[in-house]
Amino acid sequence: MKAIIPAAGLGTRMRPLTFTRPKPVLRVAGAPIIQHAIASLRAAGIREVGVVVSDITRDEIAHVTEQISDMQIELINQHQQLGLGHAVLTAREWVGDSDFCVYLGDNLFERGIAPYVEQFQRSQAEALIALVEVSNPTAFGVAEMDGEQIIRLVEKPKNPPSNLAVAGFYCFTPRFFGALTNLSPSARGEYEITDAIQVLIEAGESVMGQKVEGWWKDTGRPEDLLDANRLLLERLETVCDGHIEESRITGRVQIPATSRVVRSKIVGPVLLGEHVVVEDAYIGPFTSVGDHTEIRGAEVEHSVVDAEAKILNLPTRLQDCLIGLRAQVRGGRTVPRTHKLTISDASVIELA
Repeated sequence: MKAIIPAAGLGTRMRPLTFTRPKPVLRVAGAPIIQHAIASLRAAGIREVGVVVSDITRDEIAHVTEQISDMQIELINQHQQLGLGHAVLTAREWVGDSDFCVYLGDNLFERGIAPYVEQFQRSQAEALIALVEVSNPTAFGVAEMDGEQIIRLVEKPKNPPSNLAVAGFYCFTPRFFGALTNLSPSARGEYEITDAIQVLIEAGESVMGQKVEGWWKDTGRPEDLLDANRLLLERLETVCDGHIEESRITGRVQIPATSRVVRSKIVGPVLLGEHVVVEDAYIGPFTSVGDHTEIRGAEVEHSVVDAEAKILNLPTRLQDCLIGLRAQVRGGRTVPRTHKLTISDASVIELA
């Protein structure tokens, strides 16, 4: 079985972080989002992954995927972004005659995607879709069920037939490409994967739905990225190999051997990357810090700090922040009590 990860979009809901980088390479809990997706595929026994990229996202995606040596990863160009259905169809030649799955890589599953792959392989279905119970089904594609079978998919319905939303993971036989080939674009000018699935349903094919167990997170917005970071850090195991001097470390904390913590307090779960310096600082729960970052004379909690950032001399705490690659936050003389920041790559913020 092969896997397709669509990664050609511009990630507009994550701006300003995605002005300079595509969303799949943004980090959460110490790794790019797409690496979490690939790890889930690996755990499900899938070793061949086609990542659909655009001319804009290709180089950044390649930089991340080239570091993965135990998977066969192919970058597939989608020169026009015409919807998820079109992205999948772009990978038709690469998929060939194999069964395949489509994993929207900005979706995270607490228990991975192996249960859906295993159920699909056991079944005789043409398709299997992961479904998650949501409190606001009008905001999602929603499935109408008859037992385990999906009998209708409705996109953002005013009167939802259920509270089961499409969760961003699909399994198909290669015959699904036939349904995609004959699609017409939707009202928004895109080829929708849900329309192609509906073609299968109306042709009498078996389309199964399987409920998600455990938490599920779509990291499409900044606040979702922070929440995903929190959920993933809940799994953290303590490893403190770095240089720790006159500091207090409590809870589940990872400090690699190349990093240094001096006259500071860290309350886990906290993940520090390589070559991080924390000095005269406080790092609170649910914070991940990227490689080669400096945090001096500052307090940070419930935040994602990317690599090569500098957070210096802040007499007030940073909370619920996304700090981009090589961004800097420097303190001044007078500041309000708290700051909530989403800062794009290479930004410099002076709090005066």
